[in-house]
Amino acid sequence: MNEQIEIVSPLATDVEKEEESTLRPTSLFEFVGQSGLKAQIATLLQAAKRRRESLDHILFYGPPGLGKTTLAQIIASEMGGNLKISSGPAIEHPGDLASILTSLCQGDIFFIDETHRLSRVVEEALYPAMEDFAFDIVVGKGAGAQILRLPLEHFTVVGATTKTGSLSAPLRDRFGATFRLDFYTLLELKAIVERSAKILRVSIDESGATNIASRARGTPRVANRLLKRVRDFAEIHRNGIIDGQTANDGLDFLGIDKTGLDDLDRRFLTYLCTAYLGRAAGLSAIAAGIQEDEVTLSEIVEPYLLRLGLIVRTPKGRMATRLAYETLEKVVPELE
Repeated sequence: MNEQIEIVSPLATDVEKEEESTLRPTSLFEFVGQSGLKAQIATLLQAAKRRRESLDHILFYGPPGLGKTTLAQIIASEMGGNLKISSGPAIEHPGDLASILTSLCQGDIFFIDETHRLSRVVEEALYPAMEDFAFDIVVGKGAGAQILRLPLEHFTVVGATTKTGSLSAPLRDRFGATFRLDFYTLLELKAIVERSAKILRVSIDESGATNIASRARGTPRVANRLLKRVRDFAEIHRNGIIDGQTANDGLDFLGIDKTGLDDLDRRFLTYLCTAYLGRAAGLSAIAAGIQEDEVTLSEIVEPYLLRLGLIVRTPKGRMATRLAYETLEKVVPELE
């Protein structure tokens, strides 16, 4: 098996890429969690290999940090093809898309992160490539313009999005299989922390792994990030071993409370609870009040607060729940 991974549009530093790739599982067997999804993918892989065909195009959707990119890499490894990675915003023109598609070989995987951010003109150029394995090029202008169709090798598009509702229906329908990734359980996150600690050569006991997993917001990416930061704390302020107490002290030092809320989460909740006292507030008003970007609040902060039941969305805006006041140890206002 000779797998090559080409990063078409790098979105992180070289050090971050190297560290992330080290912690990523390389097979479905090593991949922790998402058991139902893994079983379906394993069936797709086995059937495609038995028929000696390329996989159907696959779409992964769900919150960030749950393993969409990792699964794309695993699929490429299992199928023995090369993996090319890009993102929706990075493919600005049909020419960019053409240069990528014409370089793909039989059985290669083309992973498009943030698929919902593909421009309309690029998306329309992708349709015949996904459906007919051909790329249409317009030669000339006006009445004399001609369309040349370039044949492509049979490849697989693996799309990833956090906003499946933002995908157009024609693009969504061209994916042969669609999978949703769910948040991970405490036991799954604990297993991920223990595996990552072994790879990073970090000494950690069961209680330390459990405490880190319990504050990881149900997300492997967050769990690995917290593990590395607690490792730093343990090396500088303790004896380098992460036990239950060291994990708690390190996470408190980082400002992560027992429910996984960080400083930004608490600022969001505190402003909503104190400035509006049980009334609804628009996202723009909250963003202005705590001087943060609306996109950051809507895509990073709100999903976890909604999942915990600390806020609710209403037609008038966001409202803090009784649980939010109790979490912040504030008096619940009496509403008329």
